[in-house]
Amino acid sequence: MHAENRLHPARARFLLSGATLALALALGQTPAAAQPRELPDFAELVERVGPAVVNIRTAEKVKAPEGQAEMNEQMQEFFRRFGIPVPNQRRGAPRGGTPDEDGPTRRGVGSGFILSADGYVMTNAHVVQGADEVIVTLTDKRELKAKIIGADQRSDVAVVKVEAAGLPVVKIGDSNKARVGEWVMAIGSPFGLENTVTAGIISAKQRDTGELLPLIQTDVAINPGNSGGPLVNIGRAA
Repeated sequence: MHAENRLHPARARFLLSGATLALALALGQTPAAAQPRELPDFAELVERVGPAVVNIRTAEKVKAPEGQAEMNEQMQEFFRRFGIPVPNQRRGAPRGGTPDEDGPTRRGVGSGFILSADGYVMTNAHVVQGADEVIVTLTDKRELKAKIIGADQRSDVAVVKVEAAGLPVVKIGDSNKARVGEWVMAIGSPFGLENTVTAGIISAKQRDTGELLPLIQTDVAINPGNSGGPLVNIGRAA
């Protein structure tokens, strides 16, 4: 859904050499045409799209290999027979406690956006892959358990469902109509920071990664946790 691309512009990019200026004049560019345009204001777009962007947290129980689990049980029985305290076992801890007590849990964070008012949410497939629990946090701070409806690894897209009604939605646009150089913004939860907005341009289209379908490349700041959030242009979701 996003193709990560970090630009490191040098100061020299913004300086015109005499040769460059001569070439520009030779091509018939006038000083007026060379003047920079006013940068876009994304505030209205954020107000319209932002409420439909959600934070997604996942939990996956990590299972130990069978041989290792059997060895641990045998070792615990050995300790019990000789009255030795069992390592990593808390006194008085009830059996069959929380998921963390049953074993280590791998946790993840990502983003998503609401497709329908009745709770269908789109995200990246890798965000929810292998998850035993998916929690969707809305902008009004409600936390809802979500069910994974389906996922496609080739396009890295997944849909989850929460039980809710009257939710704000994001309108899906036609990415084929997106243009290289067009201003776009991303909304998501980088590092778990909900509804963070970054902006940039479309750097390229139809980037072939070998494993995924061709992607849109952008210089919008994308960080861990942004995965699954929408890339939006001025008029529609890209």
